[in-house]
Amino acid sequence: MDSEKTNSRRQFLAKGAAFTGLALPFGAAKAQFGAEMEGLHPRRYDVVNATDERGFSLAYGSRAKFETPQRIASTTANGAVLGAYTPLQDLDGIITPSSLHFIALHYADAPPIIDPREHRLLIHGLVDRPLEFTVDEVKKFPSVNRVHFLECAGNSAPLFHEDARTAQTIHGWTSCSMWSGVLLSTLLQQAGVQKKARWILAEGADGAKHTFSIPLEKAMDDCIVAYGQNGEAVRPEQGYPLRLIVPGFIGVANVKYLRRLKLVDEPHMTRWETTGYVTARPNLRGKALWFDHEWGPKSVITRPSGGQRLEAPGYHQITGLAWSGAGSVRRVEISTNGGRTWKDAEVEGPAYRKAHTRFRMDWRWKGGGAELQSRCTDDLGNVQPTQAELAQLIGAPGPEWFKKTGIIIHDNHIQPWRVDRDGTVHNALL
Repeated sequence: MDSEKTNSRRQFLAKGAAFTGLALPFGAAKAQFGAEMEGLHPRRYDVVNATDERGFSLAYGSRAKFETPQRIASTTANGAVLGAYTPLQDLDGIITPSSLHFIALHYADAPPIIDPREHRLLIHGLVDRPLEFTVDEVKKFPSVNRVHFLECAGNSAPLFHEDARTAQTIHGWTSCSMWSGVLLSTLLQQAGVQKKARWILAEGADGAKHTFSIPLEKAMDDCIVAYGQNGEAVRPEQGYPLRLIVPGFIGVANVKYLRRLKLVDEPHMTRWETTGYVTARPNLRGKALWFDHEWGPKSVITRPSGGQRLEAPGYHQITGLAWSGAGSVRRVEISTNGGRTWKDAEVEGPAYRKAHTRFRMDWRWKGGGAELQSRCTDDLGNVQPTQAELAQLIGAPGPEWFKKTGIIIHDNHIQPWRVDRDGTVHNALL
């Protein structure tokens, strides 16, 4: 019996040594490993032929072929492209991939091709020392990396979304990135701001020289001259090589292809400040509100949302995004019965200031009809309104006013999704 145990143990050890190589002397094992790895050691660094026959690229990565989220174009009746919407319902976390960030084209024009070696940023006007910087010179200043959302002023507005069905086509003109650059205040301090200065006129290098006036107080607070987005250079459609980031303000204020900053004593009353981006206010008796730049608290449930379908009754996770142009998200509530009762959702941290914030809540769907809503409260106590409350706030006769007039900027109303008994999800406002 003892002999059988001894033989069995020897066989086990022999097999283990053959498998692991531990029975070999250390030098011999090292030599054997080196011989096996000989053909794997790189002899040079080469990216010329870094794409294989399957299309897999070592030089610049691509997503798996099974992943299909994509932007969809926004066009006018005559076919002119206005931009593209982010697929909010298909994303996780809070950072929008640069390739899916929404696009807004103010002049139906393709992004300009700008050589960063030739590009210049001029600071002049009411300053002690007019300055001109190359892109490389801007990059030499102390940098910041901050997460902020961008949102087109017309996002969620009835004119663009009357027939919309999904989170992407209703609310897809907002995205969130990590922006890298230099605080605008750092550059202004180099130029020396004079006491008479109250505003800054920012101008881009696109074909139409897009311009917009920014209050000096905001410029000295948290504005960024950005050259990076999500770890790489800002993309051409997002303003390469330099763009202005004005956290919490409507998208049109975030001037792309930034080439000039002029300090002035009053706003320049440009086209986009006096016509296309003013807030209609019935309680102002036909007049509109100018320079109403800051976004209020806002949220949207992205799953489940319009165009999706719940496969079966049972457990489901409700998730979405919340944000505010005034600060950070303090609270998100969810209603599954059309706003009659509310429950606190879990706000996934950290809740960055003026950035998208992810929320979620467990929900057991019993198979009947339901209406899902989310409501955001920011750290200043501002609460996201319903469409009826928003109408009352601006003095409109009721929610139907939005459909009649067609557009309102800063539309931050609560988005209700209706869940039918078969699990299909629809925009409850249609």
